[in-house]
Amino acid sequence: MSLIHPTAIIDPAAQIDDGVEVGPYCIIGSQVNIGSGTRIASHVVLKGPMQMGRNNQVFQFCTLGEACQDKKYKGEPTRLHIGDDNIFREACTVHRGTVQDAGVTCIGDRNLLMVNTHVAHDCCIGSDNIMANNVGLAGHVHIGDFVILGGMVGVHQFVRIGSYAMAAGGAILYKDVPAYVMVGGSPAGARGMNFEGMRRRGMPAAAIAALRKAYKLVYRQNRALELVMPELEALALEWTEVALFMQTVQASVRGLAR
Repeated sequence: MSLIHPTAIIDPAAQIDDGVEVGPYCIIGSQVNIGSGTRIASHVVLKGPMQMGRNNQVFQFCTLGEACQDKKYKGEPTRLHIGDDNIFREACTVHRGTVQDAGVTCIGDRNLLMVNTHVAHDCCIGSDNIMANNVGLAGHVHIGDFVILGGMVGVHQFVRIGSYAMAAGGAILYKDVPAYVMVGGSPAGARGMNFEGMRRRGMPAAAIAALRKAYKLVYRQNRALELVMPELEALALEWTEVALFMQTVQASVRGLAR
């Protein structure tokens, strides 16, 4: 049985599973589907089409699933998809996609979006990421898994951030960040690799050493990427961690943050 406060306004077409809590003065629109165990605090606005999974926490004054701020948007039926076990702290905003992209904004599982985080249209966020207060993602940003973005980080549209990457507080990202790389500054530049995070996750010392060598090939030898790729590919054949790093380097369209 769901626990819905009597002041909440819920469209009859919304689908709310058993075990969902909806607090005072919330507004839930049509085509919103909320999975069991999810807790919606007070003064939250949810608009559809939106699919939200199980056991999410949405704190007060969040707006999820609103139409995007792209001037090309003309009311097309785009979507927001949210997985399980995410936490949206106070005043987070997440907008639906646009038909100029895949038509969907997607957020995976177990992400923490802290106070006043904004996720714009057509962003695709993986799982187990942390975005600190006042992080802003422009449209079409792609983020992998286990990424940490410090407070007040701004990410330019179409930027890609690989898994296990990290951005220092206040960084402004105009270019792509490969997996495992740490960036900082405005414009953000590479500051090394997230070696401490690797150790905390139990990555073997030999794999960390291989990633260190791969980082030096790309960032420290002052050689064109095409010239270092054969050495990088040889390392990637031996280490899956290096393969992930190499794949995110090769996938870059905007160029790498250096």
